[in-house]
Amino acid sequence: MAGRGTQEHPHGADRLCEAGDRVYSRAVRRGRVPRRDADPVPCLLELALLHPDPDDMDYLVPTAPQEVMTRLLRGMYEEVSESHRRVGSAVAAFERYAGLGSRVQQPRAAPEGTAIRVLDGLSRIQAAMDEATEACRTEVLTVQPGGIRREHELSEGLHRALALRGRGVRMRDLYTHVARHGQGLLNYLELMGDTVEARTLDEVIDRLILFDRTVAFVPANADRTMALELRHPALVDYLVTVFERLWRLAIPLTAPLPDTGIEGISHRERSIAALLAEGHQDAVIAERLGISVRTCRAHIARLSETLGAASRTQLGVRIAQAGLDGPPGTAGPAPLTVPDQESRIAR
Repeated sequence: MAGRGTQEHPHGADRLCEAGDRVYSRAVRRGRVPRRDADPVPCLLELALLHPDPDDMDYLVPTAPQEVMTRLLRGMYEEVSESHRRVGSAVAAFERYAGLGSRVQQPRAAPEGTAIRVLDGLSRIQAAMDEATEACRTEVLTVQPGGIRREHELSEGLHRALALRGRGVRMRDLYTHVARHGQGLLNYLELMGDTVEARTLDEVIDRLILFDRTVAFVPANADRTMALELRHPALVDYLVTVFERLWRLAIPLTAPLPDTGIEGISHRERSIAALLAEGHQDAVIAERLGISVRTCRAHIARLSETLGAASRTQLGVRIAQAGLDGPPGTAGPAPLTVPDQESRIAR
């Protein structure tokens, strides 16, 4: 039966076949189904969506939809580097299971409580954040992607930050290097004093807010009108580990960025060169570094001029020759002088 299920039902819990979805939905609505109903869909047993009823082995009871959602999201966040590509299908599965769980009572399936919640709409997100702020007593960790922080973005969360400061809560914030140039952020940090410690990186992960290492908030769609509130210990611990590793790599906001060691090339151009060497397009590079596409292209033009490259293909060669094709901070050979470059082109 296991072999047949694998061949005829090659899918996971996030994309059930039609027959499997019908039987599982029926089991959730009724609390259990006869074992014979699951014979055509062995995938439900293989995926642990149904399991034998200990009170009557001729019946199968469903795994709680909340538990299924927990499994799906745990897998997603263990592969955080691929989360952007997978979040769409995971959220769709989450909504389907959440809809089943909200319409019916499940007397035989123990709920997971509020380990994971989907917050749909900015008002619900703000309310949940206010609630977590009120309960927070020791520490807040945040990752803020993008570039220069706008005044209205900083003011939206200012009331929470001031409430946390009043209770002596420590805050650590991660930004991109570009955020250093925003006067609004500098004013915010001056207002908060030593309550907030800020560091920067060339690029960071998507937005993340952690309260007391017990509850985390992450975006659930591209425009951030939906969010996930996570209280599952394994997920929260994983995200704390991600934050701490990024924090160790980051540079304090009060410290200058390291020099590239190559005359005429700034730290940002060094980062752009490394991403160009990886084959990324201008728009992707701009998004990852938190700058506009126009600014990104201006830096690429300067980089080309400094390295004496007449085309994008030649720029790639010059980047490799100059040792700029690795992450910032890695050692590499000095770039060719312009005369050397011209003589090589001539040959």
